[in-house]
Amino acid sequence: MGVLDGEVALVSGAAGGIGLATARAFLAEGARVVLGDIDGPRLAEAAAGLGPEARAVALDVTQRASWAAAVAAAVEGFGHLSILVNNAGISEPADVETLGDDAWERHLAVNLSGVLYGMQAAVPAIRASGRPGAIVNVASMLSMRPGAIFAAYCATKAGMVALSQTAALHFANSGIPIRVNTVHPGAIRTPMYERYLDMAEDRAAAEAGFAATHPMGRVGRAEEVAEAILFLASPRASFTTGAQLPVDGGGAIRDR
Repeated sequence: MGVLDGEVALVSGAAGGIGLATARAFLAEGARVVLGDIDGPRLAEAAAGLGPEARAVALDVTQRASWAAAVAAAVEGFGHLSILVNNAGISEPADVETLGDDAWERHLAVNLSGVLYGMQAAVPAIRASGRPGAIVNVASMLSMRPGAIFAAYCATKAGMVALSQTAALHFANSGIPIRVNTVHPGAIRTPMYERYLDMAEDRAAAEAGFAATHPMGRVGRAEEVAEAILFLASPRASFTTGAQLPVDGGGAIRDR
């Protein structure tokens, strides 16, 4: 038996990276999973080999109607919804002086509004399931230890943490059995990370720089973050809500 037997999860940003690794981890533990992403071709390819307990849905996290359709697909396809993972996110480098309006609005729309819309769409279905529910929102090490060249990313990920904790308090205070927690990855080998390496003049130097932000001296793997998400989504974390779980090789507490 798996730790998620009988659960149904909706994972955003699931066409690759942490989202896809999370879907695989959930499936391995008995869950049925709906994978959502805005990138249709990549999503279809990712979901194709996952078997009948996985389904793919188009999901633009900045649109409430898209969230409503994704939640409906989970309930109609698998009978209920009990877990939400808000993983979709963007990161575009700019400091506070050079950050443009368009980039700022994109970060707000995806990293913050998208998480709110996801929770608001999923919570009625989770409550209707009659099961204890779990929401895991993927924040960042940079929400705990900001970097100067990631102004919009740091701000929106920190806002996500505050939003998640207000949700955790609301549900706990109201006696609603839905836990809300955040995971904080450091530099993780994902398509987003690869894009940053591609932007660098010296790819090897850039990779070494990312690794150096972690006292453990390396870049993380998507599967390592997925295991943390799996824990927080599972009954093993039944008395944990409003928590921030770093998966960053010690990056948030580094002393140099």
